[in-house]
Amino acid sequence: MTIKKITLISIILLTFSILSGQEEEDKILLLKIGDKKLKDKTMDVAAGKIYSARAGSQIPFQKMIKEMKESEFIYLGETHNSLPMHEIQSKIIQALYDQDRSLSIGLEMFPVSFQEALNKWSMGILSQDEFIRESRWYMNWNFNFGFYERIFELAKNSQIPLYALNAQRAIIRKIRMKGWDKLSDDEKKIVPNPDVSHEEHRKLIRTIFEATELPHQMKGAGLDMVFEGLYRAQSAWDEVMAFNALQSRERGGRKLVVLVGSGHLLYNLGINRRAYEKSRLPFKTVLCVEIPEGKKSIKVARSLADYVWGISEEKIPAFPSVGLRFKKFDGLDNLVIESRPIDGVSKNANFEKGDVVLSVDGKSYSDINELRIYLARFKWDDEVKFSLLRDAQQIEIVLKFKTPEEEKEEKEEKEKKEKKAGQGR
Repeated sequence: MTIKKITLISIILLTFSILSGQEEEDKILLLKIGDKKLKDKTMDVAAGKIYSARAGSQIPFQKMIKEMKESEFIYLGETHNSLPMHEIQSKIIQALYDQDRSLSIGLEMFPVSFQEALNKWSMGILSQDEFIRESRWYMNWNFNFGFYERIFELAKNSQIPLYALNAQRAIIRKIRMKGWDKLSDDEKKIVPNPDVSHEEHRKLIRTIFEATELPHQMKGAGLDMVFEGLYRAQSAWDEVMAFNALQSRERGGRKLVVLVGSGHLLYNLGINRRAYEKSRLPFKTVLCVEIPEGKKSIKVARSLADYVWGISEEKIPAFPSVGLRFKKFDGLDNLVIESRPIDGVSKNANFEKGDVVLSVDGKSYSDINELRIYLARFKWDDEVKFSLLRDAQQIEIVLKFKTPEEEKEEKEEKEKKEKKAGQGR
């Protein structure tokens, strides 16, 4: 389970949730932190198998579910764009529901202000299209609904209550930039003052931070200041979701399954630790670890989570990410490209910050959620046509949904041609 190298912006958006098996970052999997009885012990994890940290060995699925029976909280970590991980979450939720129907689900992707839409979904009032619009899915979350569709259908079909756990991003951003003390009194009621003094948690996030590719301008003398801001944000996310998880369980009186990025759960030091310290209610944590192609297993610290589920490395996500961020300005009907794309299929396309989106496949959009709903329909090898206004000139861009492998092959071919052209001069 090493953490993939991601950009600074991705740290904020994904909250250190990406788990994979890259050798150069294995130290994140092998930190001697967490459970005092286990932090000096390791175990080998293979794809397709579940491991109990307590036993240090493989465990059958049904035994794991049985061991969860007395826990009030079950934390299921995820890499947000990993369909296999979401399928595992769905399988665990179904088994827990079969064992005890007094079950509810807490969700990272929604701030509590969208609770009503979740209530309507669980009661079967909304269709999928209606839910995506009423919940403002693509404003609150950056990942294709298809990754989560199976989980949401299970919740609706079984009428399992869903609870929003998060706070608005603007509040977390304010904490990152200025600190919790700079929040308004109303904002402080939404996000409790996060503890930032836990040494082992700070060590974990610092290790991930140092393994992350940072933009050049963020390096140098201000690096510690950048980390402190990110750590405040991570701690605030953990704090508010722990608080809302406790509130949700108390309100519903049911066992709560919490679905969040794995970075919030590593070594049982994030949301899980904070909720336990406040309530002393028992919990279990499950994390998935990708096993790189060509490797039979990877070594992880037994204190990483209560259960570690090995999965095969995924070559490409099931649904492509566009990577474009849009902004809405008062007085302007059209949407605007908020920043130059740094990831997704648009990373190397000709998009610039400030481009006005005149139309997409011939249709104009004034609502970000609606445009992202449309873009979410495209699969690998599809293409979509953007008409943009830049510097008072209209330009056309055909965005092709190429896989990373196709991008790599095209880049290599281009470099060969450039090299050959240079030799011919």
